[in-house]
Amino acid sequence: MGITAKELAQKMNLSEAAISMALNNKPGVSTQTRKRIIEEAKKYGYDFSRIKEKELPTPEQGTICFIVYRKNGALVPNSPILVHEEHGSLIPDTPFFSQLSEGISLSCKEKHYHLNISYLYEGDDIAHQLQELYRIGTSGLLLLGTEMEKHDLIPFTNCDIPFVLLDNYFEDLQISSVITNNIQGAYLATNHLIRKKRSQPGYLRSSYRSTGFEERADGFYKAIRRNGMSTSRSIVHDLSPTVDGAYSDMKEVLNQNVKPQLANCYFADNDLIAAGAIRALTEAGYKIPEDIAIVGFDNMPLCTYIIPTLTTIHVPKQYMGEIAVKQLVEMIKNPRISPVKIEVATSLKERKSC
Repeated sequence: MGITAKELAQKMNLSEAAISMALNNKPGVSTQTRKRIIEEAKKYGYDFSRIKEKELPTPEQGTICFIVYRKNGALVPNSPILVHEEHGSLIPDTPFFSQLSEGISLSCKEKHYHLNISYLYEGDDIAHQLQELYRIGTSGLLLLGTEMEKHDLIPFTNCDIPFVLLDNYFEDLQISSVITNNIQGAYLATNHLIRKKRSQPGYLRSSYRSTGFEERADGFYKAIRRNGMSTSRSIVHDLSPTVDGAYSDMKEVLNQNVKPQLANCYFADNDLIAAGAIRALTEAGYKIPEDIAIVGFDNMPLCTYIIPTLTTIHVPKQYMGEIAVKQLVEMIKNPRISPVKIEVATSLKERKSC
């Protein structure tokens, strides 16, 4: 006769509640403990027939590594950091990266893959580190490539581990990517400004260039042209893509000896630029949105804290993480699958700044 749950608890020196949660695939015990209990239950002949088949724990299919590639820190901050509660890993403590990581974590659980999170830095021996990941049997990689250029991907394209690139894309590389539809989002924001202010918007453009920002520029100018306006007449200010940097740069624009030429509305490449510009403009006596309206991009939590609250473009960051895992799992199961570019649509969040 097989062992009972009570006897198994005594043999393993665990509570009956822990044994029950593990055997019935309920939350409350760690992955390692659950695995050990299942193995011991099988070893001593526990009768699993009393448990519905759908409730039996599914063994892990392998390990996925989420790599945060940090190059210069302009867009992927080095600090502060957040310890991922489940995995004990360090990730950038910003809304974009924490929400993206949450989506990845949830989808890995759903697909029964263990998740590791790690940093790679420009200048590291990346080829060696990828060889080590291959050696220990890593199933696939999710690569956060916000700051990457095409040549930075060479070690990954030469590696035998399948990977999906997040938040970046290169037309001439045969790789799978999951990105924000930046062109659509910037177009929505610019069109909204034109409808609300009945005039040609200006552009608070990031002084740091990236694929994502270049696409947002494309969306901005596309909306300008579609509304019968001349792109050359758009007033553009290059500002740092951080709150403090944009604030300082905008103050320089406003403090020029010659009275600055300002638009009565602006699209900003991200919410941080918008927030810094609003602060500088408000200090200079301009009213938002009566004198100057502003729309941002990303829908970060700060949008609801600044005054006035910021109209912005919402990016479904958690969903991006979830869909990236699903694509990677398909690639792991079918190595011959064709590369895909998945663009996640955005939406306008209207608040008080426009």
